[in-house]
Amino acid sequence: MTLLRDRSCVALKEGSPKLDAAAMATFGREVPEWSAEGDRLKRTFVFKDFPRALGFVNAVGFLAEREDHHPDITMHGWNKVTVSTWTHTANGLSDNDYILAAQIDALLRTST
Repeated sequence: MTLLRDRSCVALKEGSPKLDAAAMATFGREVPEWSAEGDRLKRTFVFKDFPRALGFVNAVGFLAEREDHHPDITMHGWNKVTVSTWTHTANGLSDNDYILAAQIDALLRTST
């Protein structure tokens, strides 16, 4: 089985079905620090300093552009970043959200 972090996001057509609870639970095992809140997948990251937090924001932006799946990214203060993702065309969570979350986690492991 291919890990989420090794997959790529795919374009979904408008009205694509969102994930059911069973699929979310299965995918959630690969990204345990992320939480499904309503129709969004979220995680807050805490960094040692502002430059690391800002560097992470920029790295997530480049990753999101490459995957053509763009999350909401919010900096809180000088060292906290919250990433929130959902799939507009599914009006909820899709595989793409969990793939992006796993790739962001992988990015974090390689940059710290």
